[in-house]
Amino acid sequence: MDTLQTWRSETLGKRAVEALEKNGFTAKFMPNGESVVTYILERIPETANVGIGGSKSEKTLGISEKLSAKGCTVHDHNVPGLSLEDRNAIRYRQLTSEFFICGSNAVTLSGELMNRDAFGNRVAAMMFGPKTVFIIIGANKIVKNIDEAEERIRKYAAPMNNKKYETPNPCVQLGECVNCNNKTRICNITTIIHRRPPLTDIHVLIVGEELGF
Repeated sequence: MDTLQTWRSETLGKRAVEALEKNGFTAKFMPNGESVVTYILERIPETANVGIGGSKSEKTLGISEKLSAKGCTVHDHNVPGLSLEDRNAIRYRQLTSEFFICGSNAVTLSGELMNRDAFGNRVAAMMFGPKTVFIIIGANKIVKNIDEAEERIRKYAAPMNNKKYETPNPCVQLGECVNCNNKTRICNITTIIHRRPPLTDIHVLIVGEELGF
């Protein structure tokens, strides 16, 4: 990453962190992915139960593998070769895990988190269930407000996720969301977390580099 991009990512990232803290979250600016991995591994003990919310950012950093090597029980429904029944069983176990790790589709400079899900397991676990949640957000996901968050999801996050799963939805051909009515639609649930839910310890980790969709 060049010097100017690093400056911009850090400047916006620290503004987002300040806003998130005002909204009750534990928020940190992390210069790179390695610092995120260290932060999370230091806070999750051996033998802990950890849910993984289908995060591209988490996959890029290899956190689930590192947790498994540490002795944790990892509930990850995106492991290749799983049947639909197995995936769904894991989704339910994520909701009762001690820890949960996921990404977010967008974070605003007002300290809000906006997400769009297919099944709702990710957004449900972010808000209630696991006592401690780590949300990894690359600087590329920082937006000004909820309107920009919606635009980011429709024009980038949604089509990229559909392409990842190779769905037969129109956004895979068009490159942007058209609010389809397909049975295979994965944009079914939208949530905005305005402030930290009082029963969940949420750590929002803003990373000074591009991560995820």
